[in-house]
Amino acid sequence: MQRRDFLRIVGSAAAVSALPLSGRLFAAPASSPRFLLVFLRGGYDCNNLLVPYSSDFYYASRPTLAIARPDAGKPDSAIALDGNWGLNPVAGASLLPLWKNKQLAFIPFAGTNDLSRSHFETQDHIERGEPLDSAANYRSGFLARLSGLLTGVPPIAFTNNLPLSFQGAHGDIPNISLKGDPKAHFDARQEAILAGMYHGTDLAQASADGLALPKTISSDLRDEMVAASRGAPGANNFAAETRRIATLMRDRYRLGFVDVGGWDTHVNQGSVTGGLANNLKNLSEGLAAYADTLGPAWNDTTVVVLSEFGRTFRENGDHGTDHGHGTVHWVLGGKIGGGRIAGEQVAVNQPNLLQNRDYKVLNDYRDILGGLFARLWGLSGTQLQTVFPQAKPRDLRLA
Repeated sequence: MQRRDFLRIVGSAAAVSALPLSGRLFAAPASSPRFLLVFLRGGYDCNNLLVPYSSDFYYASRPTLAIARPDAGKPDSAIALDGNWGLNPVAGASLLPLWKNKQLAFIPFAGTNDLSRSHFETQDHIERGEPLDSAANYRSGFLARLSGLLTGVPPIAFTNNLPLSFQGAHGDIPNISLKGDPKAHFDARQEAILAGMYHGTDLAQASADGLALPKTISSDLRDEMVAASRGAPGANNFAAETRRIATLMRDRYRLGFVDVGGWDTHVNQGSVTGGLANNLKNLSEGLAAYADTLGPAWNDTTVVVLSEFGRTFRENGDHGTDHGHGTVHWVLGGKIGGGRIAGEQVAVNQPNLLQNRDYKVLNDYRDILGGLFARLWGLSGTQLQTVFPQAKPRDLRLA
């Protein structure tokens, strides 16, 4: 690598995928497990992703939002996954191949027992991973506690700021946004981490110069960096972002976190068109791109997609949905034994709603993740209690 190229690369945090973090100095065992948590902030409407098409109550509850029952002659109808559940067709091209290859599973009636229906309280509760009745510790996240139990499992957060889930780690955990902003730059903590990586190497001075570059870079050069993309999608496209994430997770990191916003759909939510459909399409394409970029490493990878809560089962008067409770988690990976709807379930009807409005939570996220972590890293019951105090890990055989 030429010094000039290095300066150009580290001058933009958006180009971090090109940094030599995956080189020989940082290589991790190729077959070691990888885990990525994808957090959908805003409470996504799971009922218009995983469609309960066998439920008449679903169609009565959503006169303008419901997705039609599977019909091979209608491209806007749900894609049947089994006799009860279907997939929103906007995600079909990306997710159906993974489903058919048993590399994708869904867990309905999932979530937390937090009933605040507050985005912030519930997100924090999930990221802390503590029992609901315990004193809230905002300096201890469950991924940080997990990382502290593992060796040879380098962690990273693909976020602007270190998320709560990684707070309280014994060592410094790197975080970096890959959202493609040419004005982006490393904060002081990130600069120290990156500088430390190159300390004592031939690139030490180049890295120092490159990290100083965003402080002096001209607006003309920033514009040139944008123009150099020649119309290619920016990293705010989730598929572009996940390809960068996959490069780093394949060669260097093994425990990752990324969040995706924009899921609060109170008004004009849409069904197979509109804001939610666009988000689901973008998310699904990103996850498929992640699997594709990992290549053979996908076989050692597990991805969990979750959100703080679901939405109300019935649509509201503004053709949207409001804050709910139970939701649908996704589990993806090359060898997860997917192609199934996993976990405890009940019939989708009015008597089975929580407070006559929401999905119940029958599959607690702490129990689900605890079971996954036990399978991935062979954690003992005592270790799992460190990660998720008072949880009851459940092995759904999805890792």
